[in-house]
Amino acid sequence: MSGTSVEPIFIRAASKSNGITSVVLGCIGLVTSALWLAFLPEWLFLAGIFLTSAALVCLLVGYFKIREPDYSLEIAKDFITYRHRLGSWRIHWDNLQRVDCPRVRLGLDHVPLETVGFKLKSYTDFLHTISPRLATHLLMEQRPLLMQNTEGNCASGSCYEQSMFDDRQYVMEDGTVIRGIKAMLAHRMVELRKRLGYDIFIASSELDRDAGEFAAFISQCQRARQAEDV
Repeated sequence: MSGTSVEPIFIRAASKSNGITSVVLGCIGLVTSALWLAFLPEWLFLAGIFLTSAALVCLLVGYFKIREPDYSLEIAKDFITYRHRLGSWRIHWDNLQRVDCPRVRLGLDHVPLETVGFKLKSYTDFLHTISPRLATHLLMEQRPLLMQNTEGNCASGSCYEQSMFDDRQYVMEDGTVIRGIKAMLAHRMVELRKRLGYDIFIASSELDRDAGEFAAFISQCQRARQAEDV
């Protein structure tokens, strides 16, 4: 992304690794457990059941790893694209205001979360590019973030409930009125910005490096992109 380079950079999620290995181990485990249950004494039956369960878990883990896209992020000259099996979203560099690891209060200290937050200048383009299925997934996946940096008067949990189920229509900056899942995501982004300072988040498991290192890398790419425009 520096200089005149226009080649996109692809980020492979750490959670994507060893998918095929997990499937192979699961298959070997199932074959072994079948032979175990067929030929070994009856008093070893319970151990065979445990082996079968472990093999099935390996198969499921491997399956979910393999079905994810090969790359979770594409960092191109004009935009950042996040890819998921349920869809994708895109942030143009001109629409990115800030990127960093959000911090939460822990006693008297502020500690960073294992996630990278993106603060946008405008929601319009982002909400147009995200798929409804991915928007639904993000609403579910990022619910725990609503519990961070809550106000003292939210001890009853009522504030959390209101922000989680805010299904009102949302008016975007260009005047477009949206409803449904995307409107709920927009209101969620507004609420997360109030509590954490950012609109959309990527978990560290979706990255190929530490969350802080990745945030610094994106900031470096953003400065390089801005320097090209000068």
